[in-house]
Amino acid sequence: MAAGLALALGQAPIDFPYLGLLAVPLLLSMLQGANGLRSGFAIGWFAGLAYFGVSISWIVEPFLVDIGRYGWMAPFALILMAAGLALFWGLAFMLAGRWMRGRLSDAVVLAGFWALAEVLRSIVFTGFPWALLAYGWVETPVIQLVSVVGPHGLGFLLVLASGLLLWRKGMGVAALIAVISVGFGVFQLNKPVEITPLTVRLVQPNAEQRQKWDPEFIPVFYQRLLDLSATGPQPDVVIWPEVAIAYLPDEDPGLRADIAIAAAAPVILGARRRDTQAVYNSLFVIDQNSTISGQYDKHHLVPFGEYMPLQGLANRLGLSGLADIVGGGMGSGKGPVVVQAGDVPAFLPLICYEAIFSRGLFTKTRPEWLVQVTNDAWFGKISGPYQHLAQARVRAIEQGLPLARAANTGISAMVDPYGRIIDSLPLGKAGKIDVVLPQALQPTVYARSGYWLAIIAIAALLGAQLTRLEWRRE
Repeated sequence: MAAGLALALGQAPIDFPYLGLLAVPLLLSMLQGANGLRSGFAIGWFAGLAYFGVSISWIVEPFLVDIGRYGWMAPFALILMAAGLALFWGLAFMLAGRWMRGRLSDAVVLAGFWALAEVLRSIVFTGFPWALLAYGWVETPVIQLVSVVGPHGLGFLLVLASGLLLWRKGMGVAALIAVISVGFGVFQLNKPVEITPLTVRLVQPNAEQRQKWDPEFIPVFYQRLLDLSATGPQPDVVIWPEVAIAYLPDEDPGLRADIAIAAAAPVILGARRRDTQAVYNSLFVIDQNSTISGQYDKHHLVPFGEYMPLQGLANRLGLSGLADIVGGGMGSGKGPVVVQAGDVPAFLPLICYEAIFSRGLFTKTRPEWLVQVTNDAWFGKISGPYQHLAQARVRAIEQGLPLARAANTGISAMVDPYGRIIDSLPLGKAGKIDVVLPQALQPTVYARSGYWLAIIAIAALLGAQLTRLEWRRE
């Protein structure tokens, strides 16, 4: 558990991943001395329990917004979530323990099974790839490797290099991995970044979640958005956050006219949309003529937040999602799409939670930038918003694309294609920033190869190693 806690300190906002260089060898040493599969599972599970207990502690925050109805669920949510995610680590350690031989190959085996377990965590039950090991290195040059091998590939290399430190012979290989990782990152970060002529205004209204749907505050926050969009020199495009307004833009021409007049530029905003089937968490592009020139419906919904798994059973038990205001959950869009709307450069929209999924950024047409609209008021003020921003920055690095991020309560930011924050608005502050959009890079190796290539390579390397060990044993 101490090792798990040490690994968790790598995640934002602490951003100190170097203890992992001690934690991983400690866990590997314990695994080598484990007595059977059950013991190996326990080592991984307890490490995971501590790691996730700290790194996703923000998960209690949504239950505290309406504490009278949902507050009692908060401790159960954290304990059950951490314990459930730790099962993936327990499985990885149990399988790896079967192949421990007290040799350098042990580091390869643990790194392989651990990385594949994180892949499963990113996919099973719609996936929850929050706080992957690679994200702990977002403030270091090492994170640039995700542009080649992706987050799971980097996680594999981090565990491998750390595990090799158990052996004197392995230290040389570990040092080589470190030199290559840091050297590549420094090389990337020293490259110049071109800029486009497009000026983007990011608007942050700072609407507290407890007040956001209060009829008295709805017009207050709406007017704040209009005022922040209208002040200062005219930008080329304005971005409002997720569900920025309580109104329905596609059903209210007068509303669109007010927005177009105030901004005097195309406005990208989050709002709800409804049809005969469902209500959707959507993104709209409203142009200067007050028409909707682009639209996107969120496709990766938050379990228990925007929809309830096993809806029929949930209805019988009287349970509903935290953000469920329509009964029966929200509708899901058709998938990731590139939005092309008038003079606005083609962009890939990401609504809140969608930015944590690396595999959701691969589209047939490559966008010129990423746009994330989010409402991190759900995540509290301690760690959730900082971790969410860190993961969005990794998406920019993976694809070599700039990222514009408008967050309701912060942190709103413009991120360059190397994941560096050019300008930002802090957490819990209403305001706006005008910033020039950086130029996209050429497609990265990861963007060209796709989500699965690095994963297949890890599986193949692990399979070859296990075959070799079995052959030697026989």
